[in-house]
Amino acid sequence: MPESLRTRLERHAFNVFPAYFGTGGRVTYIAHDWREVRVEIPRSLRTRNYVGTIFGGSMYGAVDPFFMIMLIKNLGPGYVVWDKAAAIRFKRPGRSTLRATFRLSAEELDGIRAALETRRSIDRTYTLQITDADGTVCAIVDKTEYVGRAAEAA
Repeated sequence: MPESLRTRLERHAFNVFPAYFGTGGRVTYIAHDWREVRVEIPRSLRTRNYVGTIFGGSMYGAVDPFFMIMLIKNLGPGYVVWDKAAAIRFKRPGRSTLRATFRLSAEELDGIRAALETRRSIDRTYTLQITDADGTVCAIVDKTEYVGRAAEAA
């Protein structure tokens, strides 16, 4: 699915926003419905660590906000979403540009809405792989998101 003019502008805004810019990551694609986001983390002076590979903090920082934002954009104002927990497991050093693709399915969003019809809040955990150009997994990130109904979240 292509980017819309709006998501193209949001992508550019992300890439110049100081907190995100500082990670060294670069958003390369946001689907028109915010159900897919792609990120790259190039190996550069900004992202390189002491031993010349991509700094783990750059990897995590570049992927940190997206599941929360995707849920906010897709669920709408009737829901509150917060990052609750995160873990990153490093598998291999990042020696070249790394990539990550975030996806949310319609079934996942419907499942969240259905679960919140009978409960005040739920936690959802999403797993993301950060890979190099060959598809080798360099890191695995688990993000736990709190989702609640807006009227009861305060």
